Amino acid sequence: MADVPLIALHGVRLSREEHVVMQGVDLAVQPGEFVYLLGKTGSGKSSLLKCLYGELRPDAGRGEVCGFDLNSLQANKVHTLRRQLGIVFQDFALLPDRTVNANLEFVLKATGWKDAPARERRMAACLKDVGLAEKGYKMPHELSGGEQQRVAIARALLNDPPLILADEPTGNLDPATTEEILNLLHGLARENRSVLMATHDHHAVQRHPGRVLLCEAGRLHEPQG
Repeated sequence: MADVPLIALHGVRLSREEHVVMQGVDLAVQPGEFVYLLGKTGSGKSSLLKCLYGELRPDAGRGEVCGFDLNSLQANKVHTLRRQLGIVFQDFALLPDRTVNANLEFVLKATGWKDAPARERRMAACLKDVGLAEKGYKMPHELSGGEQQRVAIARALLNDPPLILADEPTGNLDPATTEEILNLLHGLARENRSVLMATHDHHAVQRHPGRVLLCEAGRLHEPQG
């Protein structure tokens, strides 16, 4: 039997303040896929990701993510969807006044991890996965941009999600660090997670192939040829 898609959108329309951002969106993402969402700034990439993690509700069409119906998902249940997701942002979104470990523990406590030794083990495992096993005591400002993004990826992995949503995760990084982060994200897909990465960096696709979707003129489509 074929895998059930982690993302399934059918004819989805998204609007912001009565302005239609995207329409007619059809998208299916299977477990283990690495998908690039390519498009210019303002093309709707971030709005589509916000729809997938429950911040922006479709106003037409149907959508399902990790078994959650996006059309009927209540605001007080959005956190249950997000436990199935790892979300990585361009600006890292780390708490600046807390250590790396405290940033990770904050998420674990918020998502129901009540056992302190279990939290410690999970934080250590995720930091090891991203190559920062010895950096848990550091403050975010003591880390390079690439290290901060690795912490953000470790944070995204804490609840062992099947789906990673990455919004311009290399947008603030230099070319060498971008390569490191792309290698890390593609490694996650090889572990049978799905990764959907929004980016305007066409060179990333050439160096690290994946399925490509173009976000243009309010539509989502696969490139021709």
